[in-house]
Amino acid sequence: MDILISEEKGVRQLHFGSDWVQGAMRIARPYALELEYTREMMAPLLLNPEANWPRNALFVGLGVGALPKFLHKHRPGCKITVVEISHAVVAAAQMHFKLPPLSPNFQVEVNCGADYMASAVSKTDRQFDLIMVDGFDGKAKVGPLNSTAFYLNCKALLSEQGYFVANLLSNQKDSTQSKQRLLDAFDGHAMALAPCASGNVIALAHVGAGFFSIEADLYANCHRLKEETALNLSNTVAKLIEAAPKV
Repeated sequence: MDILISEEKGVRQLHFGSDWVQGAMRIARPYALELEYTREMMAPLLLNPEANWPRNALFVGLGVGALPKFLHKHRPGCKITVVEISHAVVAAAQMHFKLPPLSPNFQVEVNCGADYMASAVSKTDRQFDLIMVDGFDGKAKVGPLNSTAFYLNCKALLSEQGYFVANLLSNQKDSTQSKQRLLDAFDGHAMALAPCASGNVIALAHVGAGFFSIEADLYANCHRLKEETALNLSNTVAKLIEAAPKV
């Protein structure tokens, strides 16, 4: 895989041998979430605003490390594990995108995400409060990360208060099947938000944490999150309200 780095108007971008942007970082704000879909993937912080949540998080797919970097900065007590299939991507994130140094609370494992999950399910009962999946190759393909077996393994490793989040693409032929696989794997406890301008679709699932929140609470959590982290998820609140199962 060819790793390319570009820079324009103060934003550094990662490419896998094509114009397709795999991740971006504003150089002046390296821990901010530059791309809309990455901001939207933080929707679980609206659903569970507790300061000590998540206690542990798993990220499948590193890119520039935007998601784990943000969580590491704003939830320093969270134990973060990142699984990335490419040594070159890890090296690029460390050299060009200010990936935090490895520590007990920030671990990176080079492995196939699907293999890692299958192995973790068979070896441990470790449960994650947050699992985020954002893994694509240079042709925007996700391979086994978009399979019922993978989603079932994610479900098995998710805590009762946990949320699973995946970045899907609305322009992919099997977009509808992807959402159905997720619904099937999580027994219907899944939903997809309206597409971002980029075409990314953020899907969420849980095993008991629930999606229902009082609208006023969501906006209050949104305001608090913006005050604490400068992350504005007001548009995401509206999407959550629109997409949430009606009770």
